Amino acid sequence: LIRNAASLKVIASAQSGMSQPLLDRTVPDYTTFTTVGDWLDAIKMGRYKESFVSAGFASFDLVAQMTAEDLLRIGVTLAGHQKKILSSIQDMRLQMNQTLPVQV
Repeated sequence: LIRNAASLKVIASAQSGMSQPLLDRTVPDYTTFTTVGDWLDAIKMGRYKESFVSAGFASFDLVAQMTAEDLLRIGVTLAGHQKKILSSIQDMRLQMNQTLPVQV
């Protein structure tokens, strides 16, 4: 039940300036992370930190080579989480390739 339509307009206009997208599509700068755990926290997948470390994926070079099968093997069974992690790994590979020194 709407009791005061004027107050709804005030609230709606105040919130319109603060709108944020539901999905944050920004790609993190992988050079700023010091550990795999920092990266997992940044992509909101920190719950898998222990799984990555105990399976031996403690360096970015190893993580960059991971596949969907690796994720399943270490316990990442939710399809959405696999997709998010694999997408981030793909972004990581691109950034790693861009930062490699060029041999002349």
